Amino acid sequence: MDWREDMHSNMWVMPRGAQRQGMGGADPNPLRWTAAYGSVVTTGYDIATTDGVNEKGLGAHTLWLAESDFGARDAKRPGLSASMWPQYFLDCFATVAEAVEAIRTEQMDVRPQDVPGLDISTTVHLALDDETGDSAVIEYLDGAPVVHHGREHTVMTNSPPFDQQTDQLKQYEGFGGQQPLPGTTEPADRFVRASYYVQRLPPADTADMAYAELLSVMRNAAQPFGTVDPDRPNVSATMWRTLSDLTNRIYGFESSFKPNIIWTHLDQVDFTHAAKLDLTTPLLVGDVTTQYTHAEPFQFASA
Repeated sequence: MDWREDMHSNMWVMPRGAQRQGMGGADPNPLRWTAAYGSVVTTGYDIATTDGVNEKGLGAHTLWLAESDFGARDAKRPGLSASMWPQYFLDCFATVAEAVEAIRTEQMDVRPQDVPGLDISTTVHLALDDETGDSAVIEYLDGAPVVHHGREHTVMTNSPPFDQQTDQLKQYEGFGGQQPLPGTTEPADRFVRASYYVQRLPPADTADMAYAELLSVMRNAAQPFGTVDPDRPNVSATMWRTLSDLTNRIYGFESSFKPNIIWTHLDQVDFTHAAKLDLTTPLLVGDVTTQYTHAEPFQFASA
């Protein structure tokens, strides 16, 4: 997760049975649902789910995409604020295939909302993955969802849109082209490097080795700290990284501001009520499954 300032992220247990409404009360046709599955998520500003895993082994992950275009509100379709977009899938689906089918059949209308303190609205895209290895990248372009569905989709960064990323990838060594691996911090270059190194990871004999290998790739593609460049407003420092072990139901988190990795075992979480892990707590390290405390659920921002 790259961002221009502290997102005041925390981790939350999102319970089964929660009643949700996808838009504010003034909207004539909000999407409504009841959470079938519990999840553990990482928030942005405690008003949006940005990343997480549910108890069935489905993961959802949002990143910035400046080219996102959600179009005008179509009140004929049930509205869903972008702050709840990943949470909807975590609440309702066990597999990527189920989620992709819902996108095609339910025709939800995802809506952006303002980011606190910044004169911008949420232009994001979404990656989904599950324990079978299935993946999907969903982007809103020209007011409509574009779905890239398949096990081959293993990397997502930011701009440009995903189809342009995959087309550019073909110019580089290892993907059919002659150009050497690029080294800048531009999202397109980080997409190439991550794709290259992911394909070349050795087989992992243990889960610990798998985690280490994936972290090595993510750290290579991470953004270093630096002064914000006004000519590159969508390139920001990496705030945190997550690891989602969808097979063993382990959700890991690593802050760029702290030396320790923490993780949660979803099979040991009580999904009957909301709970919070305050990520500003000193000396968080290792297994934090028992350190979540009961809390009133945060309020999602509405478009």
